[in-house]
Amino acid sequence: LLLKDQGLVKTIKFKDPTYVGDPINAVKIFNDAKADELVFLDITATIENRITDLNVIRNIGDEAFMPFAVGGGIKTVDHVKDIIKAGAEKVVINSAAVENSHVITETAEIYGRQSIIGSIDVKKKDETYKVYVSSGQRNTERDPVSIAQQMEEAGAGEILINSIDQDGTQEGYDIRLIKLISESVSIPVIAAGGAGKESDFFDAVNDGGASAVAAGSLFVFIGRKRAVLINYPDRDELKEIFENL
Repeated sequence: LLLKDQGLVKTIKFKDPTYVGDPINAVKIFNDAKADELVFLDITATIENRITDLNVIRNIGDEAFMPFAVGGGIKTVDHVKDIIKAGAEKVVINSAAVENSHVITETAEIYGRQSIIGSIDVKKKDETYKVYVSSGQRNTERDPVSIAQQMEEAGAGEILINSIDQDGTQEGYDIRLIKLISESVSIPVIAAGGAGKESDFFDAVNDGGASAVAAGSLFVFIGRKRAVLINYPDRDELKEIFENL
């Protein structure tokens, strides 16, 4: 779930954020649907040199029945402390961890590696994958495999791999990218970017080797006209998707 100006938005290929609702209302709906976990990413925090609004995190924590993670603008352990104190169970560290993995190491020493998701935003360039930071605005020219391994070594408990090219398209995950990362690290990999139907979840796990899947547009929009209708598969549907793994 993407945050911008305290509202929920959705993007396509990290561009053109569209307002889709209030985060607290969304949490209430996902509570009723018994969602497993929520991830909130503030897409302008890094660019604006700040972290996610702590009051928003507190309000989410007051409502959420499930664990949730928060990312955006995290650069120091003090940032992590503030976010966890506000109610988040995990933090998602992206730009700072790509350029300086010390924040992951220091966080792991205090809270344990299970509290850290290392997030990597990836885009294809000339048929090779490159890592981007600052909400996809800057190309680091670095390889996602080396970044994933660096994050694991630093102390991350999970890797969230997000395809910028697939983001919001609902055309399916980049299975090749997911497989590349899942085969290069020993910690769980979360696939993100591109889920358009529930069978895409199966493909990410079965073919890509992901340990978990994340989706935004699939749970927010419905129909070809992308009308906003927050939804979530029930337990029986999820069981049916993954029963053949």
